[in-house]
Amino acid sequence: MPYKELLSILAMGLTIYSFYPYIRSIQIGETKPHYFSWLIWALTTTLSAFTELADHGGIGAYSVLLSGILCFYVVYLSYQQVRNYHITKVDWSVLLLALSSLVVWYLTSNPLWAAIILTTVDAFGFIPTFKKAYHYPWEENITFYVIITIRNFFAIFAMENYSITTTVFLWVINILGIILIGFIGWRRREVSVEKNALL
Repeated sequence: MPYKELLSILAMGLTIYSFYPYIRSIQIGETKPHYFSWLIWALTTTLSAFTELADHGGIGAYSVLLSGILCFYVVYLSYQQVRNYHITKVDWSVLLLALSSLVVWYLTSNPLWAAIILTTVDAFGFIPTFKKAYHYPWEENITFYVIITIRNFFAIFAMENYSITTTVFLWVINILGIILIGFIGWRRREVSVEKNALL
C-alpha cells in the first residue's frame, strides 16, 4: 500500500477516534461546545476539503472532508445546548464576519485565495471557544484537540499535491489548536488554584 494512502487511512481513523468520544461527552453533558464556533468550523472545514481537492490534494483531503461532515453533527448537538450559555455581541460579530467572508470565498475562482479566506474565517471561529474556555475551561475536551492536531499532520503529509492551497488550512488550525490546548490547560490550573484559595 502506498504510504500516502496509509497516511490518509490513519488520518481518517484518527478523525473517527477523536470525534466519537467527543460526541459522546457532549451527549452526556460533560463537554459543551460553543455553537457559533462549530457552525463556522463545519462550514470552513467542509469547504476547505473541496478547495484541497480542487488543487489536487487527493486522498489527503478525505479526512478533512470527513471532519467537516462530523462537525455538522456537533453543530446539531451544540445547538441543543445554546440555552446553557450566554451568546454575546462578540459571538454574533464573529459569526456575521465569518459568514460575510464566505460570500467573498464564493465569489473568488482562485483556489489559493479561497484557501486563505476559509482559513481566516476558521481562525475567527476560535474566538468564541477561547472566550468560553476562559470562563468554563472544564467544558472543553482537550483530548479531542490533541488527537485532531496529530490527525492534521497525517493529513498534511497524505496530500498528493503539496501547496499553500492544500496545506495552509491544516497548518493554521494546528497552530491555533495547540494554542487552545495550552490555554485550556492554563485556565484549568488557574481555576483550581482559585478554588483551593477559597477553601
